[in-house]
Amino acid sequence: MSRATYRFRDYKITPDLCPGAEPITSAMRCKTCGETSEKAEEFEDGTGWAVKHLKANPDHLEYREHITRPYRFEAGAWQ
Repeated sequence: MSRATYRFRDYKITPDLCPGAEPITSAMRCKTCGETSEKAEEFEDGTGWAVKHLKANPDHLEYREHITRPYRFEAGAWQ
């Protein structure tokens, strides 16, 4: 019978802030009709879209913001 040795490693997940990482983006979605704004790196762009959408549709009062934020695992010490 052969013997094997196993080593384990801890990992920590953190937001990816590296220079080459994808940008953090947000988009607004109307809960009434399901229409969605374009994804934007500037968070004010989504709220501006919601204001315009509300002016065009006065009974659409509820919205959701969808944020896309890249994450990455960082390897820790071997155990």
